[in-house]
Amino acid sequence: MKNTYISHLIFENFNNMKNLSLVIALIIVSFIDVNAQVEYKVITSIESIVPNGLGRSRIVSALEDKDYKEYTSNRTDDKETNKRNKSKRSDIRVKNFEETKLLNFYNIAGIRFQNIAANDALITSKINTMIEEGWELAFVTSAVESDSGKGDGHGIFITRYIFKRNN
Repeated sequence: MKNTYISHLIFENFNNMKNLSLVIALIIVSFIDVNAQVEYKVITSIESIVPNGLGRSRIVSALEDKDYKEYTSNRTDDKETNKRNKSKRSDIRVKNFEETKLLNFYNIAGIRFQNIAANDALITSKINTMIEEGWELAFVTSAVESDSGKGDGHGIFITRYIFKRNN
């Protein structure tokens, strides 16, 4: 009878410790989830599609943050509250940024597939570096403003890579 009572106490203490451990673990996990904040970063590649290799191609990444609210105004029908944001362009510009040179899609002879492959290698390297730094590629969006015919001679292929990570 004494052994049964001792076994019962041990089993009860074990269950209490297990329940306590579970409660502590749940508190820790919920605290982490509540305080987890997601940070986003945009990397942009601009690849020139200007004939004869005259364009400029780059990967661009801001190294400083800007608060969009400083440069935003709310427009309404009410003339009293309808005020333009008077920000200067020089205040909006980011002066600290990373710029990686890419090759243009065209050279004098026309489209250059080696240049496209070289750009792919550099963009892949940038993406892999971001992932190594804890970023996750969340979205990719691209657009083209292409040469519209004789005499235009302008065009870019732009891609935005949007990364995210938990702080």
